[in-house]
Amino acid sequence: MNALNDKIAIITGASSGIGRAAALLFAQEGAKLVVTARRQAELDTLVAEIEEIGGRAVAVAGDIREESLAEALVDTAVSRFGRLDIAFNNAGATGDMGPVPELSLATWHDTIDTNLTSAFLGAKHQVPAMLAHGGGSIVFTSSFVGHTVGFPGTGAYAAAKAGIVGLTQVLAAEFGAQGIRANAILPGGTDTPANHANLPGAAEGTRAFIEGLHGLKRLARPEEIAQSALHLASDASSFITGTALLVDGGVSITRT
Repeated sequence: MNALNDKIAIITGASSGIGRAAALLFAQEGAKLVVTARRQAELDTLVAEIEEIGGRAVAVAGDIREESLAEALVDTAVSRFGRLDIAFNNAGATGDMGPVPELSLATWHDTIDTNLTSAFLGAKHQVPAMLAHGGGSIVFTSSFVGHTVGFPGTGAYAAAKAGIVGLTQVLAAEFGAQGIRANAILPGGTDTPANHANLPGAAEGTRAFIEGLHGLKRLARPEEIAQSALHLASDASSFITGTALLVDGGVSITRT
């Protein structure tokens, strides 16, 4: 039996990278999906690929920082598929970077809203829908940045991702007795389109340096991170909640 047979899931940030890989994997494992990102064309392509492998998915494009989108995603899951079992709140962005004294308030708010406020808004609407049908699994994408490592220039991003871990723990404590599990994955460096700006082809030294920070001496493939999200979304992790799961290739423990 597939790991997510007949489960209903929301995946944010699904147009590329980890979110896209997770959408395809979850569909292969039997889930019916509501996927979101800002780019409608990319979402439509994703839905077509899911349908080609026999899956079912609905795309709802929008800005993850808006509460109206969080509400619409849940409403779509319930109206189209009957309930909500899983939410993978994956959308996020590093935002503008620089030393803390040089960050504008607008930059701070944008990075916090994109990463942390969007996670809060998702959970705010996902939890009641899950409670209505006996529980579910909420998975967030956090980061080792702000948890085990403080990279210069990432103040807003690190604060947002650390906040996700705190939110995860509170949700796990508040709703565990009612059947809801909440966990966060903390990926290491991942070879996604969003990270290609940090891995320019003309500067092979940059990529080699970032790879060398990891114990495995390489970057993750998005599909590898998606496998960890699948584990936390599925019943295979039925006694795991409130955890910050490092999926970081050893970047948090490497000093060589």
